[in-house]
Amino acid sequence: MLAIGAVDEFVQAVIQGLPVGSVYALIAIGFTLTYKTSGILNLAFGAQAYVSAATYFELHVRREWPIWVSLLISVGILAPLIGVLLNQFVFKNLRTASPVARLVVTAGLMVALPEIFKIVTDFERESVFGAVGIVPDGKVFYRILDRYPITRDEIVQFTVAILGALVLFALFRFTRLGLHMRGVVESPRMTELRGIDAEKVSSFAWGLSSLYAGLAGVLLCSTSITTIEPGSFFQLVIVAIAAAALGKLVSLPLALAGGFFLGIMNTILPTYITPTSIIGQNLGPSLPFVMLFAILVFMPGIKASKESRDPMAAVDPPTETISIAQVSPWASRIALIPSLLMGIGIFIWVLTSADQFWMLLFTEAVIYSIIFLAITVFTGMGGQISLALTSFGAIGAFTVFQLTKNFEMSSLLAALIGAALGAAVGALLALPVLRLGHIWLALATLAFAFFFDAVMVKFPWVGPTSMQTADIPRPTLGGLDFGNDKSFFLLCVVLLIICSLFVSALKRGTTGYMLQALRGSEVASQSVGINPTRWRIVAFAASSGLAAFGGALLVIGQESVNYGSNFAPLTGLFWLVLVITLASRRVSGAIQGGVVFRVFPDLILIRLLHLAPQWQFALFGLGAINFSKHPEGLLEYSEQKSVRRFDRLISRFNARKQASKTEVES
Repeated sequence: MLAIGAVDEFVQAVIQGLPVGSVYALIAIGFTLTYKTSGILNLAFGAQAYVSAATYFELHVRREWPIWVSLLISVGILAPLIGVLLNQFVFKNLRTASPVARLVVTAGLMVALPEIFKIVTDFERESVFGAVGIVPDGKVFYRILDRYPITRDEIVQFTVAILGALVLFALFRFTRLGLHMRGVVESPRMTELRGIDAEKVSSFAWGLSSLYAGLAGVLLCSTSITTIEPGSFFQLVIVAIAAAALGKLVSLPLALAGGFFLGIMNTILPTYITPTSIIGQNLGPSLPFVMLFAILVFMPGIKASKESRDPMAAVDPPTETISIAQVSPWASRIALIPSLLMGIGIFIWVLTSADQFWMLLFTEAVIYSIIFLAITVFTGMGGQISLALTSFGAIGAFTVFQLTKNFEMSSLLAALIGAALGAAVGALLALPVLRLGHIWLALATLAFAFFFDAVMVKFPWVGPTSMQTADIPRPTLGGLDFGNDKSFFLLCVVLLIICSLFVSALKRGTTGYMLQALRGSEVASQSVGINPTRWRIVAFAASSGLAAFGGALLVIGQESVNYGSNFAPLTGLFWLVLVITLASRRVSGAIQGGVVFRVFPDLILIRLLHLAPQWQFALFGLGAINFSKHPEGLLEYSEQKSVRRFDRLISRFNARKQASKTEVES
């Protein structure tokens, strides 16, 4: 009897996991379709799913339109249209772009799309709306073998996923269009030589992939998601990547199998593991992240897999870029004078005239500048992307919380210890992940960030719930007390200067030159004795330490941790998009990013333009699209244009002076 009961429990768990696994599988094959046909890792997949789900909810639940009409508009029309428009205006320009540019642009769209939808439709999420399926009476139960209950919605989920996989398999296996789609991702130019319209084929592929995203988003609303908010849908991207990574993002059958596996495991684990135990509380929520990290680190062949490149890309003329090396050095210094004068003026105004609100705002801008220096080190200098920046910021914050609460340590000393701890954790994480390429490294750090968010913060020795209201003291140093806002602002400015000098020295020193060589050619660098692992570990550790130190200062300034608002994984994506879009290769870019991040929304959007807060994310997200055109960053691009103008004016002045001198001499 016990054996029969165990079998019943197992079968019941599998049946309960199949519907959710079906939707995971649908997401995974749609995600794989995008990468298979474009070579782009579409981080905006969850945002596309969100738009369709929110539209379906708005039409069917709020306006009480019929199911079939709501489904047709949200999935059959809107979802493919979004995919076609994104390909036409964004993705077709990324075929020859760098991996960093591709990731940044899709991350920017991930941030911007939901906010644009809210602005256009005036849609605000419901806290809880209940499950909404795509068939009438979706909660009606049936019993398999008269024993195992399953609802009509769950049957539809399973059926749609299987049909979706079969459609894609038949498309790639038996149709000329599928062959054309595979050819376009390898080389659009070669396919065009055969008379194939690569633009139409790409648009069809993106429209079809977006349809799968919309369908998955709507289906999830029937059972799995009861709150329509972008963060919930972005986590679907992690599930999709974890499932699709089994096939290196190109195998549809393995992506399908991975989706079913994740769904089934999410129901089997609670069956055999006590939900209230430490393992039961953490393993289920972290399963996709653990699976993704394990696949990337331990699966053979991940490192050797190559990103899609058009072998005929070299026939295009090189993109014209502005190089700071083409102008005189002193002209570059002159071009920096306006920014320097503006910074000095703001500093004096904050100390003499700013009220408490603006004082705290500019203090946080200085602190975020320190955090953003981490991006300058690892991305600007190292040419790599880490999506775990908020996790290291949280490590610094939690260290300050624990040391000041339990050991009554000075908060400044605790911040320094937090920075050292962040650097150590970064070095340990770097050992398994830095052997991966651009995309795989970014995904591994993303998995770590979500694992940290889902598991690590729950441990009392890391960040208990009480940390949200904990009173973290301002620091004292000798006889100096930095308890008031003005003195703490001055302390943060001094610390920013020290951190900036550290990053500048790192950039001009051996580490900077080694990283620059690795960015140019890793093979050539290794041939002259440069160890890529060693120097990238140094860069990752320095970057992680800076992020941890900035996170520690942030919670000291706010006098509480506020993990959810300060260090959520999605926040780190927004930081990365902002700094890289502005200028990631310069220290000044991090400082400007900190000011823009904290001051721009309150000063420009809210007080001057009277716009909703959503515009901040929409504008910053859309700004990432320009990164593919200006990889040096918008601010650096504008600055270099100004330098070129100065240089031309100086050249003309010198030419006239020389002509006058020659005329006088003659």
